[in-house]
Amino acid sequence: MFRQTMEVVLIVLVALGIELGIQKQWMPMNGICLLIMVWALAKTVFFFIENLQHILLATSHNIPYHRFLGLMGVNMAQITLSFALDYWCLETANLGSFSGFQETWNQGEVIFECFFFSVLNFSFFGFGDVTPQTIPAKVVTMMEVILAFFTVIFLLSDFISLKDSIRAEKKQGD
Repeated sequence: MFRQTMEVVLIVLVALGIELGIQKQWMPMNGICLLIMVWALAKTVFFFIENLQHILLATSHNIPYHRFLGLMGVNMAQITLSFALDYWCLETANLGSFSGFQETWNQGEVIFECFFFSVLNFSFFGFGDVTPQTIPAKVVTMMEVILAFFTVIFLLSDFISLKDSIRAEKKQGD
């Protein structure tokens, strides 16, 4: 649990650092958007590998399914929060990165809407009230959807059959 907490702290600190860079105009907005895309890609790869490690650990150590689901739930919460912060940074760096945001909203409302959008993307519901409008926003959104597909469809739905498959391989090797 300590590791997941530190991961969340790091994600929040990087997002706040990017926001500070936007406010202080440390680089052009295109550069900030590129930085956000690279950061999102790095997190996507990290979470992909972490999810794969979780399933391999769960199957090799015969972890009960309910504990595995709890672990994956924490991981999914990290992912949705992480992408919500990416969306917030993109919208702050380039107003109009997403449709559906109102200019009169305060930062809290924008962050909530970004989190809402992230949860909808991760769960594949996507009502369409918020849509990415710029290339960086579309790229980051695609990364979340791909990661969600891997996490939800592959890991959760195939966990039982993968577990049985690994057990069968172990029996053959013995």
